[in-house]
Amino acid sequence: MSALRQQMQADMVLRGLAYRTQQTYIESVAKFAKFYGRSPDQITQEEAQRYLLHLLEERKLAHSSCNVVCSALQFLYGVTLKRREAEFDLPRPRVAQRLPQILSREEVAAIFEHTANLKHRAFLLTTYAAGLRLLESCHLKVADLDSDRMTIRVEQGKGAKDRYTLLSPLLLKELRRYWIAHRPQLWLFPSPRNARLPMLPKSAQRIFYAAKDRAGITKQCGIHGLRHAFATHLLEAGTDVHTIQRLMGHGSLSTTARYFHLAQKHLSGSGSTSDLLARPEPSRR
Repeated sequence: MSALRQQMQADMVLRGLAYRTQQTYIESVAKFAKFYGRSPDQITQEEAQRYLLHLLEERKLAHSSCNVVCSALQFLYGVTLKRREAEFDLPRPRVAQRLPQILSREEVAAIFEHTANLKHRAFLLTTYAAGLRLLESCHLKVADLDSDRMTIRVEQGKGAKDRYTLLSPLLLKELRRYWIAHRPQLWLFPSPRNARLPMLPKSAQRIFYAAKDRAGITKQCGIHGLRHAFATHLLEAGTDVHTIQRLMGHGSLSTTARYFHLAQKHLSGSGSTSDLLARPEPSRR
């Protein structure tokens, strides 16, 4: 690893950038250096600007992808190379806000039913029933489960915040079956190749897509769709939005409130969280 890369990595850590953001920035800068065939500290600001235009106009990359590269270069030049005057111009149009396709409770149940592998099933069940982000599910530890308080501790979630979420009775039963069979030690869902490491996000995505395909579900969503479904189904069950905000780890209530647009209009108004893993009643047509 070059000294410049080490310095940029250290700068990102000191400024609290998320691990995945660090990886993305490093990868973006590496491609930038490869394009010019020189070390980034030998590339001028004007050349960096031309590279961004190349990505946008010749490579036809999406604005969102170009914006990521722009942010990476801004960090490189402004922070690591200490060229405070460096600024890059790139059109940043407003991205159309599209509502995600929400899995119904029947579709979620079908995904679980088409996951025969005990470990894979437990992982997907946990992601949905606790409303976890992908990395949060991968990085769960055995010690994060508290069966006395029926909670799951999410350590250093998005925004470097800890929080507690639900451990439902049905999920606890499933996790006990999984633990008896696999006996995980540190990580609740360790990597199959090295138990000292957590499951990789790419592996988790493959598990979800395979189960979704087997269940015959055509809705466009990745594993994050289970988290969307968690919040939406709780809202439909009558759980108040403040509770959902706390369980999801949202910093703003407005982020949680968007699920009002996703929930079916008939809300039960029961006012309490329910065990979402309970078998949903067949819909009546």
